[in-house]
Amino acid sequence: MTLELIVFIGAILFGVFLYWRESKGNGLYRFFNKILNSKELQMKPEDKTGFVYKQTFLLRLVFVGFLFLIGIVIVRFLIPINLATISIFASMLVGTLAGTYLANFIFKSSEVIDQKSDSIENMVSDTIEKGKDFIEDLKTKDAEQVINKTSNTKTSKVEEKSARERLKDKGLL
Repeated sequence: MTLELIVFIGAILFGVFLYWRESKGNGLYRFFNKILNSKELQMKPEDKTGFVYKQTFLLRLVFVGFLFLIGIVIVRFLIPINLATISIFASMLVGTLAGTYLANFIFKSSEVIDQKSDSIENMVSDTIEKGKDFIEDLKTKDAEQVINKTSNTKTSKVEEKSARERLKDKGLL
């Protein structure tokens, strides 16, 4: 179980690497495209499609599965030990596919962040300005309340009679 987990994590990293490498250039895919297709069916020069880059799930599954099957056959001839089992093959296949989709998500999110960075910067600066205005409003309101409280206490103290005067007014003193 531990070996499959290690292989799975390594396959995820391999999938990310494979996707990143094909996003930079798809020369091997173009080579096979030129060999297998006629001149009319060959891919356009601006097409960025690769074995896993910009492919559907089914084609990714076929290409990655074929890659690992070739790798297993080579390992079986080089090392006659029964190392490549079905569970390790499945872990490699699923991990690599998960890694390609993870890399796709990372690339798409970085593109969106790059496109929206100017609007996010403007939004943040507007929010900071509104926050400064709000704090200034609070400071002026606090100052006005303090002034009103001090003036109210002064006027209330002037209007209030002392306890002795109130008792005299009631006739008790």
